[in-house]
Amino acid sequence: MMKEFIGFLKNYGVVGLAIAVIIGGKLNLLISSLVNDLLTPLIFQPALRAAGVENIALLSYNGIMYGKVVGALIDFVVVAFIVFMFAKKVMKEEVVLKK
Repeated sequence: MMKEFIGFLKNYGVVGLAIAVIIGGKLNLLISSLVNDLLTPLIFQPALRAAGVENIALLSYNGIMYGKVVGALIDFVVVAFIVFMFAKKVMKEEVVLKK
């Protein structure tokens, strides 16, 4: 039974998938910190000062916390771009032509 289990792990790439999930999670934390702690304050500092808030997540209008949505949108765009660039670099594959 143990041989079957090890065969299953090898055939279906479960270990590789687990490693990818762990690295992906840590990469997400890194990118989120980069966006929230570095890029957003640098880019939006004048606008945040004018609005009288220290953090973009505190922006609100009539109780609607639109600052969190803006922050999440920026985070998503940066993460999506980095994943795109990583995939483009790592997965250099020739174009497969349809026969």
